[in-house]
Amino acid sequence: MNVRRLKTYTAQTGYVYDYYFVGKRPALPGDPLAPSVEYIFDISSDRKTTCAVSVFLSPQVVASYAAGHGRTLSEPEQYAAVKMRLLQALDEIPDMLHDGRRLTLDVETLSALLESVGID
Repeated sequence: MNVRRLKTYTAQTGYVYDYYFVGKRPALPGDPLAPSVEYIFDISSDRKTTCAVSVFLSPQVVASYAAGHGRTLSEPEQYAAVKMRLLQALDEIPDMLHDGRRLTLDVETLSALLESVGID
């Protein structure tokens, strides 16, 4: 049995979110963001209502990062960037339920988020 680790994050919007990582999968073939890897998180700001938030990381973004930095990102580094993108959205989007359910990472955001934690 896989135990999910519930985490708490106090966002700059004033909300306190509970969230956990559900899993990842290839984006569905009909999805406009395919091909990508979809990382899925469940979040709640009131401990009553939970919604899924997907962060999409495309292979083109990963390849562009690798070309610009001379190395490929490991799986843990990719997950770290995706999680940091989720936290960035929690800080910036006041209504995640309606406005923040599908997030993406471009190469500039990916680089900036990883640089902020010392990954180059």
